[in-house]
Amino acid sequence: MNSYLEAILSTIEKLSITLTHEMADEVRNAVKNGEYASSSEVIREALRDWRRKRMLQAQEIEELRGLWHEGLDSGKGQYDSIKEIKQAARKRQTRSGQ
Repeated sequence: MNSYLEAILSTIEKLSITLTHEMADEVRNAVKNGEYASSSEVIREALRDWRRKRMLQAQEIEELRGLWHEGLDSGKGQYDSIKEIKQAARKRQTRSGQ
């Protein structure tokens, strides 16, 4: 076996997974319809998509944390309680005629 193939095979691990009948049918149909060459390709793409989704979620969480800290660092708010916020909203609503 050549060294290139040995290097590739040394990074591959075989796993056994359990899917619902519906999911297994979807995987088989994707291969049968020619969308993928193998069921492994379907699962690998699903895992890549899952990784991307997790990365985006982590980025969104970090962005929210930054905004949260920015809000905290901006100082005391205009209102002291939720009651005051509701009163101000009702006044604005009354003034706008709604």
